[in-house]
Amino acid sequence: MPPLLRYPTVDELGARAAALVARHPADARLRRIGTSRAGTPMWLLSVGHGSRQALVVAGPHANEPVGGATALRLAERALADSRLTAGADATWNLLLCLDPDGLRRNAAWLSGPYTLGRYFRKFFRPGFLEQPEWLPDGAAAAVLPETRALLGLQDELRPFLQCSLHGVDVGGGFVELTRELPGLAQRVAHTAARLGIPRELGAYDTLYWPDIGPAVYRIPPPRRGDLVAAITEAAVESTWFHPHRYGTVTAVVEAPMWGVAAVEDGSPPADRDAVLRAVSRTLRRDTRLLRRLLDRIRPHLAAGPDAARLLAPVDDYLLVCPGLADAWDPDCGAPDGAAAHPMPPLSTAHLTALRIAGRRLALRTAGLLHQLVAGAARDPAGVLPELDQLIDGWCADYRDGCGARWIPVARQAEYQTRVVLAAFDLAVRHAPACSRSGEPGWGYGAAVPMHRE
Repeated sequence: MPPLLRYPTVDELGARAAALVARHPADARLRRIGTSRAGTPMWLLSVGHGSRQALVVAGPHANEPVGGATALRLAERALADSRLTAGADATWNLLLCLDPDGLRRNAAWLSGPYTLGRYFRKFFRPGFLEQPEWLPDGAAAAVLPETRALLGLQDELRPFLQCSLHGVDVGGGFVELTRELPGLAQRVAHTAARLGIPRELGAYDTLYWPDIGPAVYRIPPPRRGDLVAAITEAAVESTWFHPHRYGTVTAVVEAPMWGVAAVEDGSPPADRDAVLRAVSRTLRRDTRLLRRLLDRIRPHLAAGPDAARLLAPVDDYLLVCPGLADAWDPDCGAPDGAAAHPMPPLSTAHLTALRIAGRRLALRTAGLLHQLVAGAARDPAGVLPELDQLIDGWCADYRDGCGARWIPVARQAEYQTRVVLAAFDLAVRHAPACSRSGEPGWGYGAAVPMHRE
């Protein structure tokens, strides 16, 4: 199978998986484990016949397509190396895309050319409540069919390892774990160095989480919180923790699209507070600009599901931005003079990640607003020139101010593949043998042809 030099689409993922099964019918199987809201099949590619189940979830976020390429690469590695299957008494279960509808909405930029401006003008990521990994009201109340399919798969397989494949648009690579895997940080460092991938040593997502090692973080247990906290701190229950009861270790593996070298600069900053003030001030200013543009756009929007899907994440981003700006601002303290959200010790890497995160929220919002207007084929509020100017300027800041550089798709996927294989190797050493297959009735029969689904 030729290597992927670009991100695969939903249809390409299914077709390539089917072709792989056709070549290896004794060792690979493809089955439909659910159907998306729009009726798209959700395919599970399984390799091997071991009792230990590994679950890999690609495409949990619609705008992070590298996981699909990684899943196909992992399947090929597992088929080529029996140490990953029979030798480890393991079966690889690869969910090719958790949010296929969302991935389809990103089709306009998936094939390139890969530029920051094109990406942010064409990208789609649903609102928080439509992201299938999250369980804001608990597993029993999950309503998205994609979420229910994943929960059912987790309960069926009871995997010893679950890897959720994510992508960082701008920044570096890092890993988040629900249980420790001693030695993983060293392997991540080696892989990143070999492939020229910057490690994110102060990831914004993990600002308040404990470090297990450089660029490896421990996900705290879920707790109840409001929507703002959930979006910014992953504070609610998620499918990452759902299989925890089975002894599963979940690894969230983040691979960057545009790398920034400064995210792995662990040196102390020259003036931490000055940088924090600047980042907070910039985020507040950008939020005000975007709110005014949205106020001009909203009266002219036609009611319908398409506009609603684009508006949901816009409203989410504009909701959380002021709180984040206050949380990062050293001059915004609680009434008693103590910091409302005490910041941990911050390195240059942390400050770089915060700068990138603030700019990301603004760019995503501007890009979605651009799509709202461009999709209507008319601009009665006259906002497109302003949005284009903002997007171009903010992308230039990423490129020239932060030094963001494109990482080829094949290298992104290879980095993520090697990190998953490292996590697998470490986890399998501690996983007990299991007599169940996790897949009732499987055997060495031929896979169900996709055209008969």
